[in-house]
Amino acid sequence: QVQVMESGGGLVQSGGSLRLSCTTSRSILRFDLMAWYRQAPGKQRELVASITSAGTTEYSDSVKDRFTISRDNAKNTMYLQMNSLKPEDTAVYYCSTKVVVNVEGAVATSWGQGTQVTVSS
Repeated sequence: QVQVMESGGGLVQSGGSLRLSCTTSRSILRFDLMAWYRQAPGKQRELVASITSAGTTEYSDSVKDRFTISRDNAKNTMYLQMNSLKPEDTAVYYCSTKVVVNVEGAVATSWGQGTQVTVSS
């Protein structure tokens, strides 16, 4: 079982910045995909950004051009740099890791406990 831990959340004013970090109990080189999700009160969890082992990134339309996902293999850490934060970015942010485990494409997914991000207006 992979242990996943997020850090870096907090309270910030609208327009401010935060950087979230995600560390795991295994080398991040083992993961085919790592991603950030978020869940606001009363809403479903949504994908924010993802990065493949090859470094390909994708973003949701709501955060594109404001957030940047990256990974530092040497530090075994994935990051989410969040700039120009808005009150609607307020949510619990979760780190997720995915590994394809067989030729049929089955995926093993692990989640962290989440870190709260609150953006005040």
